[in-house]
Amino acid sequence: NALSRSDIPSGAGDFRLLDRRAIDAMNRLKETSRFNKGLYSWIGFKSIGVPYQVADRAGGVTKWSPRKLIRFALDGLTSFSTLPLRVWSVLGLVISLMAIAYASVVLVRTLVYGADVPGFPSLIISVMLLAGVQLISLGVLGEYLGRVYEEVKARPLYLVADEVGIPRPKSDEAAGKRS
Repeated sequence: NALSRSDIPSGAGDFRLLDRRAIDAMNRLKETSRFNKGLYSWIGFKSIGVPYQVADRAGGVTKWSPRKLIRFALDGLTSFSTLPLRVWSVLGLVISLMAIAYASVVLVRTLVYGADVPGFPSLIISVMLLAGVQLISLGVLGEYLGRVYEEVKARPLYLVADEVGIPRPKSDEAAGKRS
């Protein structure tokens, strides 16, 4: 939830009772890679949680290995957040600032005390600065990629829960009036 724009209720299970409007809203989503727990929350209809005690497994063992659980968590994260793509820009900025700060320290130390190991500080500074710039560039590309990803999912901008006022004409009536 900290990384997502949708608030997924804690401890929510996969079993749900949905009304027709919610099902129609879910069916309008064109995504093929679906993280349903997030989508149920994203469609935004009123929901009521029913607390219950989860009983111990009656028999057998779970089919969810740690690897499958990690993949499921990553699916949830990547379906509802572009924050992991932004991390690289921030990391690149931090590394670049550290390179500039280190360059300042090395410059002052060299002017005051002379060079300890000639060439080493300039090599480290240039590597850090270029690595930081590369990470910033990677983050910018990731930001564009995240925006493309959001568009490709083709989620509607909003969903209408209720219509109040004059009812819409049926499509047959509207076609008859046009001719």
